[in-house]
Amino acid sequence: MAKSKAKKLREKLAREGKRNPENGRGAYALTNLTTKMTKTKKEKLNKIYKKERQSRYGMDRENVVLLFCSLR
Repeated sequence: MAKSKAKKLREKLAREGKRNPENGRGAYALTNLTTKMTKTKKEKLNKIYKKERQSRYGMDRENVVLLFCSLR
């Protein structure tokens, strides 16, 4: 894979003996702090209920045709 310009610049600074910004990053920069939770029964039922409502009403709206006439 190709290196980005930023990575090339960081490596150049490290070769020249200057400070590398990667060393200043905290311990939490590389960790994944998200937690996965399973959906509750209420959330699952609510998703199905809303999905059915959208499809039912969506079909009614697709069949509506509006005609505009201007008599001038």
